[in-house]
Amino acid sequence: MDDMKKGKSIWPGLAAALLIAVISAPSPVLAQSAGLGAAGELVDPDVLRVCADPSNMPFSDQNGQGFENKLAELVAARTGRKSVSYTWYPMATGFVRNTLRSNRCDIIMGYAQGDELVQNTNAYYRSAYVLVYRKGNGLEGVETIEDPRLATKKIGVVAGTPPAANLADAGYMRNVKPYPLMVDTRFAPSMAEVMLKEMQKGVIDVALLWGPMAGYYAHEIAPDFAVVPLTKEKKGRMTYRITMGVRPSDQEWKRTLNRVIRENQKEINKILLDYHVPLIDEQDRPITQ
Repeated sequence: MDDMKKGKSIWPGLAAALLIAVISAPSPVLAQSAGLGAAGELVDPDVLRVCADPSNMPFSDQNGQGFENKLAELVAARTGRKSVSYTWYPMATGFVRNTLRSNRCDIIMGYAQGDELVQNTNAYYRSAYVLVYRKGNGLEGVETIEDPRLATKKIGVVAGTPPAANLADAGYMRNVKPYPLMVDTRFAPSMAEVMLKEMQKGVIDVALLWGPMAGYYAHEIAPDFAVVPLTKEKKGRMTYRITMGVRPSDQEWKRTLNRVIRENQKEINKILLDYHVPLIDEQDRPITQ
């Protein structure tokens, strides 16, 4: 998969309605610093042109219901754009090539830091893979995949994701029910939704998922599910910084977006928390406001 190391089962970025209040006028500096006139960049100065998946809740949705849709409205307002437009494409192989790199749009709202296919802005949130379980099934206090209390539990995990490797190291694969990595959510439900509905029915006891998806669907399906960020694993990377992605040539546009992130972090956090995204700071402490 050349464009997204994470796949549809992680994003989407990494696939509820919230009305965002744009409470302050756009900064004149931001409005003037982005776009073709400022630095010869192919960035539309009047319209925020977003590259997005049309059916990837809680991230983006063609009806504007995802948190990345709400973030796009915020970015548009803070950079003096008059409107937001979308180039829709499934978040899978070819996404970057057929959207951002084809100059059909100017920003990917959510992209993992460090991927060389895009130029990353500064991170605007950090989250982790999480462990989800039904309260009352004897797993209170479990914080790691290798916890021996998981040895006899039926565990759901998306194949090919980091938690799967840790399950193998712990010797728990005999208890695992795998779920597919790549799912076109235009035609099928998200694996996070499927997994948590099956946990509600007792098909599995534990789910290991990318945090933003788990937090959103756990709240939608069973708000009393416990959602535990996997920040104490001894092996494997479970935490990721999420950025906005732009073209490598759009240096001024990146600087503009970095200022938007820096000056509006509280508003950004509010949007994410309203979608039940498990936010963690650089010391792995939960962010709650």
